[in-house]
Amino acid sequence: MATEFNPIFLFVLVAIGMSISMIIATHLIGPKQSSAVKQMPYESGMDPIGDARQRFDVRYYLVAIVFLLFDVELLYLYPWAVAQWSVDTTVAVASATPGGGVVETAPISPAVSAAGVPEDFRNLVFGEILVFVAILAAAYAYAWKKGVFEWR
Repeated sequence: MATEFNPIFLFVLVAIGMSISMIIATHLIGPKQSSAVKQMPYESGMDPIGDARQRFDVRYYLVAIVFLLFDVELLYLYPWAVAQWSVDTTVAVASATPGGGVVETAPISPAVSAAGVPEDFRNLVFGEILVFVAILAAAYAYAWKKGVFEWR
C-alpha cells in the first residue's frame, strides 16, 4: 500500500526541497544594500500620493462586479457548449474494401457516450441557455443604462 503513494511523497519532498533551496539561494545570492528609495512604498509603477487608506469610488466596485458577472457567465457556457455538441452514441465503421464504404454502425463505450446531452434534450437545453444569455443581456443593458460603464 505504501508503494502506491511513493510518487506523491517523492513529489512533495522535491517541492519542499526546491522551495527551501530557492529561499536560501535568494538570501545568499541576492543584493543586500538598503536605501531610502528601496524602502519607499511602491504601487503600480507610480509614487504613492496621500493616505493608503483612502476610499475608492463605488463605480470601481460596480465595474468589478459586472466583470465578475460576465466572467462567471463564461464559466457556465463553456461546459454547456462541450456537452451540447458532443459525440453521438454510435459511430460508423468503415469496411476494409478499397471503396471504404460504411458497413455498419457500432456503439461507443458507455463512458464516452454518457459525456454529452442526450439527443432528445438538446433543444430544451439550448432553449434554457438562450434564456440564461437573455437574462444576462438584460442585466448588461440595465447596467449600461444606469451608467456603470461611464467614468465621470
